[in-house]
Amino acid sequence: MAEKIEITICLGSSCFSRGNGKALKTINTFLEENKLKDKVFFHGELCTGNCAKGPILKVGDELHEEVDPDNVVEILNGVFGLV
Repeated sequence: MAEKIEITICLGSSCFSRGNGKALKTINTFLEENKLKDKVFFHGELCTGNCAKGPILKVGDELHEEVDPDNVVEILNGVFGLV
C-alpha cells in the first residue's frame, strides 16, 4: 500500500478568515469527487506561523501561500496529476 499524501490546512484565525474556511470545503469536495480520500491524510493545524503569507496549505513538505478556493484546485490537480 502506497504512503498517503499529507495535506495540512491552516485553520488559525488569520488564515481561516482570509479564505481557508472556504478552501477547506473545496478540498473536501475535490477529494470526494476524485475518489482520493483514501490516498491522503487531510487535517487542520491551528497555526503554521506564516500568518503574513496566508492562507497556508501544506502538501507533503511543500508550503503553498495565499491559497484560495480557486487556486487550491490547481494545486491539487498538480499534486495528483489531474487536468
